[in-house]
Amino acid sequence: MSKVAVVYWSGTGNTEAMANFVVDGAKEAGADVSLFTASEFNAEKMDSYAAVAFGCPSMGAEQLEESEFEPMFSDCESKLNGKKIALFGSYGWGDGEWMRTWEETCRSDGAVLACDCVICNEAPDDDAQAACVALGKALA
Repeated sequence: MSKVAVVYWSGTGNTEAMANFVVDGAKEAGADVSLFTASEFNAEKMDSYAAVAFGCPSMGAEQLEESEFEPMFSDCESKLNGKKIALFGSYGWGDGEWMRTWEETCRSDGAVLACDCVICNEAPDDDAQAACVALGKALA
């Protein structure tokens, strides 16, 4: 049984809802799953998990949330080389540029992306919910 961490930051609850669907998918696929907010996770925990899903909404000028999520993620970047990860998040404007930039960063860090990222506009609809479950299964 693989150990999977799902780590997220959510301001409105949309990315939190996505995180819960990711957890559901990983559990359905038989993984041992732990759910963390960004403030509960750090680089020291990375080695305890075979795979990690990171979730963060688009903020400001299409960027990661700066006070909690971005510092935590920057701390974890040194542990991404060869690590199986997946990315997800919601947005209220723009075209997903924050996610494309984030994916490029992860690839540059040597991360192994388990599947395509999942983004949704505002609250996750049925398609986004199904995509989040599939993302969780891909990590497991």
